[in-house]
Amino acid sequence: MLPAIAQNASDGKVLMLAYMNELAWDRTVETGKAHYWSRSRQKLWLKGEESGHVQMVREIYVDCDLDTILLKVEQVGGAACHTGYESCFYRRYRNGQLEVAGEPVFDPKEVYKK
Repeated sequence: MLPAIAQNASDGKVLMLAYMNELAWDRTVETGKAHYWSRSRQKLWLKGEESGHVQMVREIYVDCDLDTILLKVEQVGGAACHTGYESCFYRRYRNGQLEVAGEPVFDPKEVYKK
């Protein structure tokens, strides 16, 4: 299991961090869509399988130690984060506090109907 960083291929913005095992790697390479291993659910996960906000993989890189994966993706739907933000990294630390940077792209209550 390796950490996998998803980065917007067009502007370089880091969208999210997830994990890939061999099955997720194989399915990603085979389909061109980002698949991850859900550690909490213990199952293969196609990013966007519920929301429709899939990640189309444009390039795959691995780091020098071969222990981290970087996916350069086209984020369909404009948001990678299940909370509705473009990036999972939407909180910025400033002056001893966390502040929200940016606006949500979608309402998760509408998308996930939960």
